[in-house]
Amino acid sequence: MYKIALCQLLGSFDKDESRATVKKFVTEAAQNGADVVVLPEMWDCPYSNDYFREYAEPEDGETVKFMADLAKELGIYLIGGSISELDGDNVYNTSFSFDREGNIIGKHRKTHLFDIDVEGGIRFMESDTLTQGESATVIDTEFGKIGVAICFDVRFPELFRRMTLDGAKLIVLPAAFNMTTGPAHWDLTMRARALDNQVYFAACSPARDEEGVYVAWGNSCVVSPWGEFKAHADAEECILYADIDLDYVDSIRNQLPLLKARRPELY
Repeated sequence: MYKIALCQLLGSFDKDESRATVKKFVTEAAQNGADVVVLPEMWDCPYSNDYFREYAEPEDGETVKFMADLAKELGIYLIGGSISELDGDNVYNTSFSFDREGNIIGKHRKTHLFDIDVEGGIRFMESDTLTQGESATVIDTEFGKIGVAICFDVRFPELFRRMTLDGAKLIVLPAAFNMTTGPAHWDLTMRARALDNQVYFAACSPARDEEGVYVAWGNSCVVSPWGEFKAHADAEECILYADIDLDYVDSIRNQLPLLKARRPELY
């Protein structure tokens, strides 16, 4: 068993301020015994096509170094939410993961871009600025394998079954649902992905800023393999904690052997 912490926080237009906020939250989580700490989607960049390229940094930039140093200083696994990553002329929505020594052990580029136009709700086209990633991501830790995806990826269950079949018993999702999709689909989707795959599912959102360029739903949560909320936030800044019990994952899979009963030759 180990402890995960989700840092539901507000970033800033100023990267130094955002990093200071992250350091405060992550340090508190580590001091409270968290082994794995998670940041929200685009914590160091306003969530808008107007800013993705302006705020983008390469893998060897200051923000990735900051997260690596923080993981090493605190001796934790850090799943660094996501940042705007510059690679050549392309910009990606990318999540970097770090081990206790600050080494990069995973890099997930959002594979499904947030291109939606909801009648009476929200229109957003990430593909106007961002390039999609090309792979599923499962990282190796001392606690076993952890899957990592980003926000809109969660709409595509095949990706999460792939991570489960690759050995993940916890899947982490930095995500920023909005005030249209959040109330309608957030809780339902996170519970469904946990139930589909009999995994722990941890979704980490930014806190809600009613005056921001993008208003996030918040409501970070951790769901058990049985589909129960182990922890659930509201819209405010907070740190959400939950215990990840891998023996419980095995118990649920033995009692309700969904993965063993698959018929992949049919589908």
